[in-house]
Amino acid sequence: MFRNITIGQYVPGDSAIHKLDPRVKIIITFIFIIAIFFINKFSGYIFAMLYLWLVIRISKIPFSYVLKGLRPVIVILLLTVSLNMFFTPGGTVLYTLGPLKITSAGLKFAVFMGLRLIFLIIGTSLLTLTTSPISLTGGIEHILKPFSKIGVPAHELAMMMTIALRFIPTLIEEAEKIMKAQMARGADFESGNIVNRARGLVPLLVPLFISAFRRADELAIAMESRCYRGGHNRTRMKKLEVHTRDYAALFITGVIVVLIVWNRSWAW
Repeated sequence: MFRNITIGQYVPGDSAIHKLDPRVKIIITFIFIIAIFFINKFSGYIFAMLYLWLVIRISKIPFSYVLKGLRPVIVILLLTVSLNMFFTPGGTVLYTLGPLKITSAGLKFAVFMGLRLIFLIIGTSLLTLTTSPISLTGGIEHILKPFSKIGVPAHELAMMMTIALRFIPTLIEEAEKIMKAQMARGADFESGNIVNRARGLVPLLVPLFISAFRRADELAIAMESRCYRGGHNRTRMKKLEVHTRDYAALFITGVIVVLIVWNRSWAW
């Protein structure tokens, strides 16, 4: 089940999306997230879907691999849809299940919120899928650098966020190994109710936490042995530069945002 988690994983490539400046990709991601919350009609999702489809096609990442990242959050999706479907009043009653009622307004709002969550997950996952951890660190640091004048440790925050994202695939691989070892010893992670499954995860979580702390300690020792002292007087081999393709990406994103805002105000 851990193989379906794509958060924090990087897919190497030489596409135009991979070559974009990491600062531009981070800004575009934030703009896309804000634009998603501006959508108030189903027709607005058409523009967001076309935009994501265009990014996926240009990045040459398999569409099935992007959708695979939705599997770990399927429970959250179902919970969100169910709560909005049963507890949103208004419209005609479509189905009655005891004290719960499914109305036309509740069903419409549940589908609307489910689509919003799906687009948010896909849009944010494309950032890590097309940006290497080193580039992501540099991009976050440059964006936070103006705040260093008021005492914000830009480099340290960027490093911590990047390490956290980088360790997600590593911990997933470690969890798979531990799970297979526990299953070979007779552990059962799939049968029984939710309570039994939660109890069955204890033999998995304890060694996983121990392994995570051990890896963190080894990383700290490795960084200290290489005389790492944070961002003070630190230089980079590759400097970030904004090219024509970056301005083109910002322009296309701006067009999509304008269409979404227009759809919110004037569309059918």
